[in-house]
Amino acid sequence: MNSDWAADNLLTIRTLMERSALYRRALAPVMLLAGVVGLLAALLAGPAGISNPRTFVLYWYGVSLVPLAGSFIIVRRQAWRDGEPLWSSPARRVTLAFVPAWTAGLVIGLNEAFGRPQFPEAVSLPALWAILYGCGIHAAGFFTPRGLRWFGGGLIGAGLILLVVGAPERGAWAVANGAMGVFFGALHLLGGGYLYFTESMRNRA
Repeated sequence: MNSDWAADNLLTIRTLMERSALYRRALAPVMLLAGVVGLLAALLAGPAGISNPRTFVLYWYGVSLVPLAGSFIIVRRQAWRDGEPLWSSPARRVTLAFVPAWTAGLVIGLNEAFGRPQFPEAVSLPALWAILYGCGIHAAGFFTPRGLRWFGGGLIGAGLILLVVGAPERGAWAVANGAMGVFFGALHLLGGGYLYFTESMRNRA
């Protein structure tokens, strides 16, 4: 085994353990932001006429840019305040854990919008997105607080349930938009609220 490689890995693991509290503080506002945006987007999807695969994909991809940009600003600000580099070796490890599953979700959505659709049922896309998003979160959870793995596992389970149960023929796209609001809105609000209040209690203790 290369000694430099082993030393780098040990340093990365130790740094991730030391920064677990920092990641916990950063995750709370990020998840709360995502939750608020997801719920608002789900409420606006009906009036916006989101009722076919292409508009569904483009709408929710556009919505996802808002919490992504906001998350970058939040994380960058916290890193700057704590004197930490934004793109450190641990940050790269965490990011790479997300990439495979999230790339699969991105490609599936683009294929449904512009290619040959493979999932005709309206709720298939939000179910698959929740499953793949949850897989990415679960993988990254091995480098961050343990609760993140539970959150990822919950998303995987919820997506699988929706995939099995399906949706009624009438109002299927309303169910699909509602599912997005639950997966990427309500669940993020619950997770972010939990992290925020537990972190506040830890600080008081």
